[in-house]
Amino acid sequence: MMHINPVKHALQEGKLQAGCSFGQLRSPEVARILAAAGFHWSYIDSEHGPFDLETLADICRAAVTAGLMPIVRVADLQYSLVARALDNGAQGIIFPRVEDPEILRRAVSWTRFPPKGIRGFGLTPTHVGYEKVTIPQIIEHQNANTLVVLQIETKLAVERRDELLSVPGIDAIMIGPADLSISLGVPGEFDHPKMIETIELVKESCLKHGVAPGIHLRAIGLAKFWKERGMKFLSCGAETGFMLESASATAAALRA
Repeated sequence: MMHINPVKHALQEGKLQAGCSFGQLRSPEVARILAAAGFHWSYIDSEHGPFDLETLADICRAAVTAGLMPIVRVADLQYSLVARALDNGAQGIIFPRVEDPEILRRAVSWTRFPPKGIRGFGLTPTHVGYEKVTIPQIIEHQNANTLVVLQIETKLAVERRDELLSVPGIDAIMIGPADLSISLGVPGEFDHPKMIETIELVKESCLKHGVAPGIHLRAIGLAKFWKERGMKFLSCGAETGFMLESASATAAALRA
């Protein structure tokens, strides 16, 4: 059947949606674990991770079935990467390293079928769970349920934030603190005053343009800090980190 994207609709209502990174372990079982843990969404990292297209398809299908919305971060702003991720089950796309509004406008158009975009139609009964639906119904449903996320990761992107956020069709932003901290000259200092001031500027622009503000963080303390300051598309941790943390605690308890 055609699945509703609850994350997209919850963000439109101003509700917090909790996510995490899924970047290394090439198993659909991870998606089911993250869903059982209570996450709303996870971003499948095909920018830095080792996933090929077949693995992405298996993970996305398992995730949607389990109730975890899979958002694929593509490696670059290329039509083939965006369209094929969506055709293989991604419920949304994260665009990394964006600095140019016109390039972003073109990339957003790849996520929508005409007349709202230029995404090519190649969906089959497999893609809609063998539900008996027409092409117009599929187009309307996909256009209404595909989540589009812009990453702001550089000083230049921050300077152009209002131009970028004015591009129609963006649902949320996800600040990338690692690259942003490097760009600002304070690499890895995620609680540096310059970082906090810059992130607040982006958040304020998001609210002005009706885009859900978000960020990915590695530490729960910082995630709570930004949750209290209004971040809605909020991500913390990764599947490998969760495994290492729990395994370390168990091993330490056994050795004690």
